[in-house]
Amino acid sequence: MLSVINWQSLSALEQRKCLSLPIQKPFVKDAVLTIINQVRTQGDKALFALTEQFDGLRLKELKISSEKIQKASISSKALNAIQEAIKNITVYHKASIPEERTLSTRPGISITCCYRPIQRVGLYVPGGNNTPLISSLLMQAIPAQVVGCPIKVLCTPPNPQGEVDPHLLVAARLCGINTIYSVGGAQAIAAMAYGTETIPKVDKLFGPGNSYVTEAKTLVSTDPLGAAIDMPAGPSEVMISADRNANPIFIAADLLAQAEHGRDSQVILLCDDIEIAREVYEQLKEQLPGLSRQAIAQASLKQSKIIVCPNFEDQLAIINWYAPEHLIINRIDAEAWVDKVTAVGTVFLGPWAAETLGDYITGSNHVLPTNGFAKSYSGLNTLDFVTRFTVQRVNEQGIKTLGPSAISLAEIEGLDAHAKAVQLRLQQLEI
Repeated sequence: MLSVINWQSLSALEQRKCLSLPIQKPFVKDAVLTIINQVRTQGDKALFALTEQFDGLRLKELKISSEKIQKASISSKALNAIQEAIKNITVYHKASIPEERTLSTRPGISITCCYRPIQRVGLYVPGGNNTPLISSLLMQAIPAQVVGCPIKVLCTPPNPQGEVDPHLLVAARLCGINTIYSVGGAQAIAAMAYGTETIPKVDKLFGPGNSYVTEAKTLVSTDPLGAAIDMPAGPSEVMISADRNANPIFIAADLLAQAEHGRDSQVILLCDDIEIAREVYEQLKEQLPGLSRQAIAQASLKQSKIIVCPNFEDQLAIINWYAPEHLIINRIDAEAWVDKVTAVGTVFLGPWAAETLGDYITGSNHVLPTNGFAKSYSGLNTLDFVTRFTVQRVNEQGIKTLGPSAISLAEIEGLDAHAKAVQLRLQQLEI
């Protein structure tokens, strides 16, 4: 089980160590580099071989046929839930589509900010072990669809039967995706980043994954021949700030909901006193045995913590230093905390705001920065699926107004060709 820590008893060095994230296995980068090179040199052959090596499956083909996508069917209950999620996620992301604006900085000068959908996007949905992560698909596919990305490629690992779960196929179909490949892991990232005989190269990669997928995304994003990425979205995290009035049953349930994501997930409770810490600890022991993913959640809890810290400012400092992927503020004065939070993926306020709702159905995007990257990255949104450029219009009045200053600045920098490009125009106007 997770450890209970008195924050005030720790030295500054011990406090930093307490908030450290699980250390990535040292061989991950080398292993991923090997996979990427294998895919780049061998193409589809490597994908078949790696699927057999890692998944124990001998696939006959990588691409899911259009017929299989169209014929996929699920229960009406599941279909209704997916459609409800699509509706809410679409409403939220349509509201955040950037609009073109034109402004004038000086007479004769106008600048228009233009947005265009990224032409080829690669979407990655982790899973495979009979756990179709429908929500991960929706969170990527819907903003891509909303902004109008014309080519959307989806890669997801096959399940133990060598198939892509029909729930994923139906969800993809409803989101306008008809190009799906049953390949996962770092090899899927490499395939979309560089292209193979079957899988097309994309311009930008999206989606979460384990440490191998995250490392693969990082590596291909630094290669000019690879592909850009959304963010370093790795193992899941949740931090909960709770006061004495919070329900320990709810807190334990929220911690376990995140812990069951993976053995490398991390959950942290910040609480005001030892009594609520003990109550949550007991609830964890009570709720854990009933979970189907008990072993996974238990492994996650071993690297997780309950931190007892009664000081308001100290708790805020912990939150902003750790920069959690998910932050639940389960306190009477929850609203008052929001303005003080500077680094977080997403925030849930109050006792009824289960993080599970954000994972699936509220409409906000659940692809979020982890591993402290919330200090400099934001959750996935429509802006991630577009490129932006400016159109600058200058007439005679504009160059007369700004030309002399532009010449002066060019001369200061010693760039006489820059200066001359303006001088020649001004001279032409004097003729």
